[in-house]
Amino acid sequence: MASFATSNVVFCLLFSVSLLLFDTEARTLTKSSEQPFPFQYHNGPLLSGKISVNLIWYGKFKPSQRAVISDFIASLSSSNPAITRPSVATWWKGIEKYYSLTKKSSPLVLSSGTQILDENYSLGKSLTNQQIVKLAAKGAQKNAINVVLTSADVAAEGFCSSRCGNHGSGSSNGSKFGSKFAYIWVGNSETQCPGKCAWPFHKPIYGPQVPPLVAPNNDVGLDGMVINLASLLAGTATNPFGDGYYQGPKQAPLEAASACPGMFGKGAYPGYAGDLLVDTTTGASYNARGVNGRKYLLPALFDPATSTCATVA
Repeated sequence: MASFATSNVVFCLLFSVSLLLFDTEARTLTKSSEQPFPFQYHNGPLLSGKISVNLIWYGKFKPSQRAVISDFIASLSSSNPAITRPSVATWWKGIEKYYSLTKKSSPLVLSSGTQILDENYSLGKSLTNQQIVKLAAKGAQKNAINVVLTSADVAAEGFCSSRCGNHGSGSSNGSKFGSKFAYIWVGNSETQCPGKCAWPFHKPIYGPQVPPLVAPNNDVGLDGMVINLASLLAGTATNPFGDGYYQGPKQAPLEAASACPGMFGKGAYPGYAGDLLVDTTTGASYNARGVNGRKYLLPALFDPATSTCATVA
């Protein structure tokens, strides 16, 4: 089993880069520092071809909460002309630039896969990294990304103290000789650390105490999970096995989204998410539209062609 490192939207300067084992961290929570390494391609494979995104729900989630995530996944590849731009699909197109630059990976086409419910906490309410990989292995292990989503009452190794989620790879038979599969884990921070993992929908625990934004799906925990999941999907696609696109050391890389911490709209700066769209009825802030009338807040993506951070709106 191997895993690699990604940060997601680390907000402010306070929560940016880093960390641990060979784990890809979503919103790593240590202080940022200047990276002497350029953002570059390390000659390894990108995730390519037709890939299903399987969702593994661990713990208690309401059907309405599961719909927020499943609609986001469906929105990534939606070509519905009724969805007004900026859309989730146009945000995801920013990843295509990575493929065109490498010229040796076929395009990535994501689709919604199966959903697995584990509402009885089969491994308990405190998970280790190894148990997360075990849960991820419940999904298909070929042409798939298996996403483990843990509920608000589940603790996980490193959750809140150093990360909000991670991505990596596992082996299909648990040994180094098995074929690799990609996985993602994201936790619901609503009751444990929303100031760290659900910003800007909750006041940060450090830094400027500006009023939090209204979550577009009226669920601080789930809307925070979408931000982290989006960041980790971008990292999984462009750095699935630790030798794709990233900046910094391999053990603690900044990837497609984590290289642009805390940026969601134009004019963003530490403590300010940027200029966003606002729903005139609910007052919710968002920057991308999805299927079934959904609205989401998605992180900026690093543009490898211009070496700048690009927001969807």
